[in-house]
Order: sequence, then structure tokens, then C-alpha cells
Amino acid sequence: MKMKMILPMMLIAALPLGADAQNKSGLVMSNLDQTVKPADSFYQFATGGWQKNNPLPAAYSRYGSFDQLAENNNKRINTILSELQKKTYKAGTIEQKLSDFYKLSMDVDSRNKAGIAPVKPLMDEIEAAKTKDELQKLQVKYAWMGLGLSYGAGFAADEKNVTMNIYNLMQGGLTLGAKDYYLNNDAATVAIREAYKSYLSKMFQLYGFSADEAAKKASAVFLHETTLATFSKSRTELRDPQANYNKMTLAEFKENYPNIPLEALANAEGIKSEYLKEMIVGQPAFFAGYDKVAAAECAGTLKALMEWDIICSSASYLSDEIREARFEFFGKIMSGRKEDYPLWKRATVQVEAHLGEALGSIYCKRYFPESSKKMMETLVKNLQISLGQRIDAQTWMSDATKKAAHNKLDKFYVKIGYPNKWTDFSKLSIDPSKSYYENVMACRKFANDKEIAEKAGKPVDRDEWFMTPQTVNAYYNPTTNEICFPAGILQYPFFDPKADAAFNYGAIGVVIGHEMTHGFDDQGRQYDASGNLKDWWTAEDAEGFNKRADMYADFFSNIKVLPDLNANGRFTLGENLADHGGLMVSYNAFKNATAKKPLKNKDGFTPDQRFFLAYAGVWGQNITDKEIRNRVKNDPHSLGKWRVDGALPHIDAWYEAFGVKQGDKLFIPKNQRLELGNSGRKFFRIEFFGNGFSDR
Repeated sequence: MKMKMILPMMLIAALPLGADAQNKSGLVMSNLDQTVKPADSFYQFATGGWQKNNPLPAAYSRYGSFDQLAENNNKRINTILSELQKKTYKAGTIEQKLSDFYKLSMDVDSRNKAGIAPVKPLMDEIEAAKTKDELQKLQVKYAWMGLGLSYGAGFAADEKNVTMNIYNLMQGGLTLGAKDYYLNNDAATVAIREAYKSYLSKMFQLYGFSADEAAKKASAVFLHETTLATFSKSRTELRDPQANYNKMTLAEFKENYPNIPLEALANAEGIKSEYLKEMIVGQPAFFAGYDKVAAAECAGTLKALMEWDIICSSASYLSDEIREARFEFFGKIMSGRKEDYPLWKRATVQVEAHLGEALGSIYCKRYFPESSKKMMETLVKNLQISLGQRIDAQTWMSDATKKAAHNKLDKFYVKIGYPNKWTDFSKLSIDPSKSYYENVMACRKFANDKEIAEKAGKPVDRDEWFMTPQTVNAYYNPTTNEICFPAGILQYPFFDPKADAAFNYGAIGVVIGHEMTHGFDDQGRQYDASGNLKDWWTAEDAEGFNKRADMYADFFSNIKVLPDLNANGRFTLGENLADHGGLMVSYNAFKNATAKKPLKNKDGFTPDQRFFLAYAGVWGQNITDKEIRNRVKNDPHSLGKWRVDGALPHIDAWYEAFGVKQGDKLFIPKNQRLELGNSGRKFFRIEFFGNGFSDR
């Protein structure tokens, strides 16, 4: 759909992660900077060497150990794709589709020769329309593309009846993402806004319009988006799941928003009216504002918006000139990157984006051993036990709330490595005689039709995965109460099958704990054991939770990420809470697992010290100032430095491990440290461990 935004396990006795074969410390000593006192900047102590040895590549706005793993993973995937090029495959096979799509993505010469030819017929059809009525008919004709529509729509679980899918509508229409870019007046934001105006005009010119025509169309798009921004909710406001749940009938939607032809558009893309009888309108105030805008906008503005959508959806798949113009703005100006990724990487990423699960099945057979899956299953079980112990230990939480929390924990649906069933791509045709853009659109149409066929009026499929197996990330989904750990993240520096428990609990163990505790944070705690948006806390417990969470939000909001910019602790609250919970739960599980057979000191560090060093090592990175500003506005995760130096000063065990005392730069008095058992965040129903977006 047009997202323009966007086994229950039984607890058993704690099992040790590993056996005696796992003897390595897992630490790479050159990654450390031991000239720095751990209590003054643990981030620099644990990752300073890595930062020095891994300067920011020109193609990146942020490069960290997280990105390094993703890069190595891309090389693995590219090896698969390169090998596929050496053979000829029968039409319609997965191998044929992967091979031909990759060839198309690599064929820059053909794209440069074709220029805008692949999109010109559609652009000409829109440009030829003279009236608003004619344009609206074209919107219906190409309904699945969502041309000129400033909202997102799609089927997902009804959050108060999670066994069934329902049509969801969400605010959208902002090319720059956050409303702040359109409304804030600090110097850095104003500069980006002016650059965006220039970018709009340049792109219209590259798509065949004169300078005067381009200027008029650019002005219309910018004014429209700025108007939308005035009644859009902020990223922080969007974190309230109750506020985002507004059920309406189709009749009510028509009455409330008469200028949004929702039914006609939905019908045109294959959604029957019977599947629209009820829907969830995420932000009613936005749709009220958009309804007025839609009624008032002239044919010229609507035409420009429809054409801008085509430009945005095609720019990465046409000539180098167009792609480079896009990179100049989003890569250089917005993020501070100096150059684009090489062709092989861009091509690999595109195959993953459109045929990721097809690649995933090959990837897992080659790179994901069953032994790694079994070790993860053991870790997950241990972390579940630890989280249960953490719940029991909360003195501020009532017995009734604890009982409900245990019920939710017991019903976690755990996914590790790869899905139980793979996507059937038989209805997707990849035709090498057509352009790259046409094949990309075929993939998008396939995904759109698949969602309608599988979700409209249908029960929720709990076995659906929201990431491909090769993805370097993890997530929690509150409506299915599931935690998912794709095969891609189960590699160093998150997971080392040859390292001891201190390393693996500090790295992948915290990831597991992070996702588990997402189910109990300021957002996740609002969903019950079945995944329904339902309050199961006593009023007193909720008040106790909120008091502690508010303190944590304020702590992070006081952090200076740049001389003139503070972190947004309210926006990042869920992820910060999840990091805290992950650390606490995994550390406790680590102590459980090694209680009968304590680990020895290695590489000059105690087991507890190695636990925290393993955690910090995950977040080593170099980053541009522009990207810092970008992420503060758009990313619900704290910056890597503060996932270490912001999180660890609230962990008592870290103080003990490194002898941190009053007077040290990171010292926080005990009565000011977070005392909270659990945590989590929600971003359109799925909570991610890593950074919420990519600059690819």
C-alpha cells in the first residue's frame, strides 16, 4: 500500500550459553582507547581505537560497527548475486528474477541512454490533463501509486482486535519527513529548507520542464508541504498509540473528509468497499486539515504534486544525472556524505529492497548454521527468565500488574534466523526487455497486490516477517507480541560463537533484552499479552512508571549533541528505556548463566568489565554534524555515543565493574539513576533495535 511515511515459550531453568569451547574474550584490543579513563567517557574508552582505525568513508554520513557488519553482509549478498550471473536460468524461476533484476540494476549505460523515457509517457499523460477533474480521474486510474496523495494507507492489525487486519490511514506528504524542517527557524534548518527549494526546481528541470515551469511547480509543492506541516503531528507526538487509534466507519470518513475520495481510490486498486466498513484514522486533525487543502488546491498544484511523486519514486532508477542530483541533496546537504555508494552496493541494496526474501532463502542456506540458531534459542530462554526475575524485583509494581506482565512475557512469540514460510514470487515477472524502472514498479505493484490479497478482510498472519533474514537489525512488534532476530544480526560484533558468555550476553544478549523490554515501556506496556491496545496496569503502577520515565526523558534532553543542539529525550524515550532494560536484563541473565562456573579474567579485564565493553563496542562510530542534526529530528534512537555514555551511568553494576566514583565525569548520584524494570518504543507497530533509517 502507499506508505508515504512508512511460540509462546515456556520458561525453563537457566542454561549456560556455552560450553567450554567458548573461551575467547571476544574483545579486539585495538578497538579500545586505554588512554581515556572509563569513568570519564566509557564510549571513548571502549571504541576510541575503532574510531581511529575506521575513519568515516566518503560515501557515509555515519559509519559504525553496525554499518561495518551491514557492509560485510552486503558483500556476502553481492557474492550470491555475482554467482547468479554466471548461469542462465529458466524464465519464472527465483534465480532468473534475481539475476535479471541485478543485471538491470547494474546497467547504468542503458539508463543514461534512456534518460527520462521510462517515465515520460506517464508524465505526459498528467501534464496533458487540463482540469482538476481530469487529474483526479488519473489519480483513480493509477490509484495503487498514490499520486498526489498526502497520506499513507495500508492494512495492518486492528490494535484493539489484533487477530484481524484493518485499513489504516496515517499522515504523510512531507518529503523531508519531520515537520521541523518546514517550520523551525534556526540557521541550519533554514539552510536545508532553502536547499530543498532549489532541489525541487532542479529535479523538475531534469524531468523536462523549463526553468520557469520548474520554478512554479517547485513553489507549489513546497507551499503544499509547508501547509501540511502546520497541522501534522511531530515525531514525538506520533509516539502515543492511544491517540493514533481512531476507529471510523466509511460513512463517517466520507462525512468528516468529503474532499478525500478514499473509497474510489481504494476500489480502483482492488480493495472492495466491504473491507473499508471500518478503518483506523491515525491523526483526525491532520485529515481535517488535508481535506480543506484538497478542496482548495487548484489543478496546477495537484498536477505538480502528482508529478513530484513520480519524480521521487523514479529518481534512483533513471540516469546518473538524475540520481546524482538526488544524492547531492539527500546525501550531501542533508547528511554530509561526500560521495555516493559504488554501483555494486547500490545495485545490491536495490535487489534486497525489492526481492529481499528471495535472496534471504539463499543467504540462510549458505551463511546461517543451525548451531547459531540453537545458541540463540538458549540465550532467549535465559533472557526470558531474567526478565521475569526483574519483574518480580520491582518494589514499586503491584502483584496484579506483575502477574499480567508475567503473562505477557510467557506469551512472547520468538522468531530467530528466518521465516517458517517464504514469500511466493511466482506472480512477479521480471522482464529484462523492459527498463529498470518498469521492473521496479512491477515489484512494487506485486507487493501492493500481495498485501491486499493477504490482508484485506483477512486474519493477521503471525508468521509474517517485517524484515528479511539477512537484515542487520531486530524488532519487537506489539500487536503480535513477538520478538524477531534475523540471521543478519547474528554475527560479530553482536554474536561470536567462539566467545564466552561475558561477550555474547553483553552484545547480542542486550539486543534480545532490548527487544523483550520493548513490550513493557511507555508504549509497549499499553499492549496486553495478546497484543491488544488495552490498559492492564493499575493506576498507581502507571503513575510510578511515568514518573521514572519522565526523569529519564529529561536526562537525555539535557545532553548536548552539538554546541547548539540538544538531544530529544522525549522522542528517544522508548529506545533509551529499551537500552536500559536490555542492559539490566542481560546482565542478570549473564550472572545467572555463570553463577555455578564463574568466568576468568581475560585480556586484562574481569568478566563484568568485558560484558560492558562488548555492549559499548557495538556502538563505535564516526558521524558528520549534518547527520547528527538529521537523526535528532528523524531517528527515535539516541546517537551511538549516548547509547553508551547516557545509558551506562544508570547501571549500578557498571559503577562496580569499573570503580566509578563521585567526581568522575560520568558519575550520577544513586538517587538520580533510573530504577525501572522494563521498557520499549513503537514506530508504526514495529520496534527496531538499531537505527531507524538508513542513508542508503
